Amino acid sequence: MTIGSLLLGSTAALIAVSDARAVTTVAEPDPTEYAKICDVYGSGYVYISGTETCLRIGGYLSYYVGLGDVGLFYHARTSDVRTGEDQGTWQNNTRFTLKAWTGQETELGTLKTYTETRVNFGNRHTSVSDSSRSYAFNGDSILTFAWIQLGGLRVGKDWSAFDMFIGGAGDVLNQTPVPYGALDTNVVQYYFDAGNGFSAVVSLEEGSGVVGTIDNYAPQIVGGLKYTHGWGAITGVAGYDSNYESVAAKVRVDINVTNELLLFGMFGYGSNGKLNDDPMNAIDAHGRGFYKIWGGNWAFWAGAAYELNETTSLNLQLSGDQLKNYGVAANVAYALLPDFTVTAELDYDRYGGSAVGKVKASEVNWTNANKKSSVGGILRFERSF
Repeated sequence: MTIGSLLLGSTAALIAVSDARAVTTVAEPDPTEYAKICDVYGSGYVYISGTETCLRIGGYLSYYVGLGDVGLFYHARTSDVRTGEDQGTWQNNTRFTLKAWTGQETELGTLKTYTETRVNFGNRHTSVSDSSRSYAFNGDSILTFAWIQLGGLRVGKDWSAFDMFIGGAGDVLNQTPVPYGALDTNVVQYYFDAGNGFSAVVSLEEGSGVVGTIDNYAPQIVGGLKYTHGWGAITGVAGYDSNYESVAAKVRVDINVTNELLLFGMFGYGSNGKLNDDPMNAIDAHGRGFYKIWGGNWAFWAGAAYELNETTSLNLQLSGDQLKNYGVAANVAYALLPDFTVTAELDYDRYGGSAVGKVKASEVNWTNANKKSSVGGILRFERSF
């Protein structure tokens, strides 16, 4: 074999190897393919690669500490580890919340999804026969929202339209010294926007809890109507509790006094229906259902939000019901950074009775031992993303 033949053979082999490597080598991806901005549904959305679906990932991380008797969600008591004496304690809680939104335009309308999952670690009061200690532990993962919406039709896990459509009870941390309605439920809803300020919702709901979940083929039903204008809004909702044939309704007025000052007032009224037919059931005996969970037939909530400047806002809420349960909550929210806010809140609760049942409100003994007043505070740090 000549030197020329060896050279030609070596060159051919190198070319073959190069061709083979060229076939198996994948070009480096263009980074812009993975961060294509989608501005159709607002900021933060990007296109999922290879699709027309827009995705946004967000959430928040919060830590709060509460002291005193500051309501259902923040109250904590414990026993002294040495003496067993009952005493108050701090309540601490850390929450991580992950949110995901998707959106896509289709021939049937906009297709959206939304999910929100919350995970907590903190202490809560336990009441069992051998212990009254306040333990700190990981809480359950909570599926707060998980729904699909096509056009005006929404199905899945949501908060009841009895609350979502009319709105919550102000921007305070302790919103429910007097509770204002149902929350968790599976829904089949339809939203209608007339485009002239009027909008409406009809919602078929499963309910939740021991006596709140439907027990036959008849769903819980909510209907709502809203009118929105530059000065504010007027909203009304009504809910039918199919378990107890009870009806509850709320009317709300929002007023934009100035760009900085917002006011709201909300009034609720509910019938007893057959809520008291089973005196062995604690919720029934208290005359409360899935929608009318305040004390007695009527309740009110009112509040204000004032924006002092770009970083500081003040929030106030007053609430009360027929059974003389009252609450006052006021806070200052300060944004240290655009997505990092510290909120300090002071709460006052006054508890009257817990049940009217079939007894007239005028016949209830308001001087019973259940009546008490309490004061507490909450400090919360929250980083949203």
